[in-house]
Amino acid sequence: MATHTELVGSLVGLMHVLQDLYAETSRPLGLTPQQAHLLCVLLAGPQGMTDLSRILSIERSSLTSMVDRLERRSLVARNAHPTDRRACQIVLTPGGHKLADQAHTAFTERVEALTTVLSPTARKALTTAITQITL
Repeated sequence: MATHTELVGSLVGLMHVLQDLYAETSRPLGLTPQQAHLLCVLLAGPQGMTDLSRILSIERSSLTSMVDRLERRSLVARNAHPTDRRACQIVLTPGGHKLADQAHTAFTERVEALTTVLSPTARKALTTAITQITL
């Protein structure tokens, strides 16, 4: 059984591996890892700035700058919020949706390749453990 220190070390190591994979898969697409993450989040549908700030764990001012850059590249658009005139929702443009799909596929394929060493039982156990931790 893993000690507390081993568990923490393993989780931190996994975090670094996943961050590196995000960087490696987003760079060829001309995106920062944060931009790729934002685009992938938007694959689920439009999001408000407050929700995006929370999901991405970044300050609202940093998010605004990121959205501005992606908007200039025609990857996202700001749409009026359907029920709040003061707010907007960030949506993928067709080009942004295509790039988000590419980013998601590239990252998913790399993670799949990384986890092929795990048996189906170990994959299920890992998925269950991560889900319990992240909920």
